[in-house]
Amino acid sequence: MVLQRMNSVFKWLYHPLVWIAILSFVLFYPMLISMYVFLPLFIGIMGYIMILGIEEKNLPYILIAILYFINLEANLSLPYFLIIMVVLLIYLLFYDYLKYFRTCSICRPIFSVILIDIVYLGTLLAYDFVFHCTSIVLDEILFYSLIVDILVVVIL
Repeated sequence: MVLQRMNSVFKWLYHPLVWIAILSFVLFYPMLISMYVFLPLFIGIMGYIMILGIEEKNLPYILIAILYFINLEANLSLPYFLIIMVVLLIYLLFYDYLKYFRTCSICRPIFSVILIDIVYLGTLLAYDFVFHCTSIVLDEILFYSLIVDILVVVIL
């Protein structure tokens, strides 16, 4: 009896605390990235979460990813909605082909994250070339961010 009450209390506390942690990560982590440039960007992870939200029709996943992307672009002075457009293009053009990896449960997330990161980097470099600006500098930190994205997908 006591265990059932404790379980119901923990379930009641669990969901709000998880959502508070997720929202505080989404709101404050991009600010930390703008101060500490060695922190990974997690563009691929959040893009994959957005794709999963679209595929499973899970609105909170989509909203969290969009909020993270807009906050990241605002804090790093990146072009607005470019990450969202890249993720949607990857979902429309390439994600069906990644579904062929049904037997390999880790292949689809890894290839999705790599594809999102590489296509976003390419579109950002094309944006810089077209508008003659410098929004990102290619160095080891971007490759470090890509590797951390892949490692987080493998862990989760």
